[in-house]
Amino acid sequence: MTVQFRAFEEDDPGQKWSGLFAEYWPAYRAWWSREGLTARPTYRECHNAIKRWMPEIIDIYEELCELAGGGDAEARFLSFFCPPRYLAGCSQAIWPGDQPLLVRNYDYDPSAFDAILMKTAWQGRGVIGTSDGLFGLVDGMNDQGLALSLTFGGRRAVGEGFGVPLILRYVLQTCATAKEAGEILQRVPCHMSYNVTVLDAERRFLTAYLAPDRPTLLTNVPVATNHQERVEWASHARLTATVERERYLLQRLSLHPETEARFLHNFLQPPLYSTAFGSGFGTLYTAAYWPRQGTMKLLWPHYTWKFGFESFDDAAVSISYPGAPVSRVTP
Repeated sequence: MTVQFRAFEEDDPGQKWSGLFAEYWPAYRAWWSREGLTARPTYRECHNAIKRWMPEIIDIYEELCELAGGGDAEARFLSFFCPPRYLAGCSQAIWPGDQPLLVRNYDYDPSAFDAILMKTAWQGRGVIGTSDGLFGLVDGMNDQGLALSLTFGGRRAVGEGFGVPLILRYVLQTCATAKEAGEILQRVPCHMSYNVTVLDAERRFLTAYLAPDRPTLLTNVPVATNHQERVEWASHARLTATVERERYLLQRLSLHPETEARFLHNFLQPPLYSTAFGSGFGTLYTAAYWPRQGTMKLLWPHYTWKFGFESFDDAAVSISYPGAPVSRVTP
């Protein structure tokens, strides 16, 4: 299977964003409404939720809704409020060297993935990140020197809250430090359990364990895979090898001091790099963020894509995943 990754830059929401949304909307709508439209909150509930929990980005939300056509379903989808449940794999860790560096593998189903890297300057805040739903992000950094990424937290609980990609977008739009990010991650409700690792330009970091049924826990752990303090979903843990990946990363950090290049290389090899595409947990890309420098890379075993706030061009690259299903649902 081959997936085309696209990178695009647009300071304010405009024709590029609306064109991509129109292209992806049929697949977005099919996923979002798979349990029926009445299973999702109303537009008023969605709008009120963003206004209550993320008031600083309500204007962006309303602008994107208009660009998406102003429809009820589109606006409800873009709110990320109480979306359908979804699972991912993923590993992430902070390099222990002098230069702040956050590295993550995104393990997910290649047929349900935006495959878009966005550079925006919405409300004057520069952000580069990997898109989810063209509003949310699964990882990214901002021009204030803050980087973050997510992994699934390995729990079945579902509750009232936002899909975590929009929470990541909100953090990058409004925060400059790990401390500020932690305060938002503790305050804003998340609809499922996720782990968010945050790193700022002064190399201050945290990993937040978000959950819909208990308070967010902030830790100083520099590693996250697919469980929180302990394994709570044994079959998922076995399927994704979350304990083995966490143990491997902790060993790399504590027992085997490594160069930056070697640390990056580890993410492109087993046990971190996964080819379990048939189970929906193959590694789609490795992302590396240097928030102090304002640069980042997307990496694959045989290709590297580099971007930064000072060097970002619209581009595309096709990546092949041996063993992945041939069919593709999203554009």
